Amino acid sequence: MNQIFEFFLDAYRETPTFQIILEAIAFIFGVLSVWYARQENILVYPTGIICTAITVYLLYINTYLGDMLMNIYYSIMSVYGWWNWSRKKGETYLVPISRTSLKEKIIGIVLFGLTMLITYVVYKVFNYTLEITNYIDIVTSGIFFTAMWYMANKKLENWTLWIIGDLITIPLYAYRGLGMLSLQYLIFTILAISGYIAWKKNLDKTNQTV
Repeated sequence: MNQIFEFFLDAYRETPTFQIILEAIAFIFGVLSVWYARQENILVYPTGIICTAITVYLLYINTYLGDMLMNIYYSIMSVYGWWNWSRKKGETYLVPISRTSLKEKIIGIVLFGLTMLITYVVYKVFNYTLEITNYIDIVTSGIFFTAMWYMANKKLENWTLWIIGDLITIPLYAYRGLGMLSLQYLIFTILAISGYIAWKKNLDKTNQTV
């Protein structure tokens, strides 16, 4: 057990205090954001924006361009999701939880491939030497980009993509020495599984009443 604590703490021994504080704030708001998403609560977006804005800065100073690019996108998509989730006609919200159609699955595949290509180009533009972890970055960027789009449109499949991406990211961030972010994604995974179950129950209940 002590070795586990040492693994996480070693990375912070020479880290400036303000960075540790920022990472802790991002950690708290990130967990809150996923928790609110599980509850289908619109507060998922303001809390998410705070988390991603801080994370963009942390990733920038650590030169993780792929992840940084994705978090900029998350911030922009959060604004769209905030607007989309809040749309109402009378007392009824216009965007209910639903499954992806064939067309939306195809769009998701296109977004996944296009995002990986753009992320790769960004690395090349900055003359970044690509290592295995950067290629993993490229793949998770595609997964999370698509997941965020699905979430903004309340598609159940967003949770499946979050779970896959989170499971990949946990060891990646641990390897990079970003212990709190690694732990954050572990919590994200648990909440994402819980979110999938909650949204599916909601969807099944809605289908039964239709």
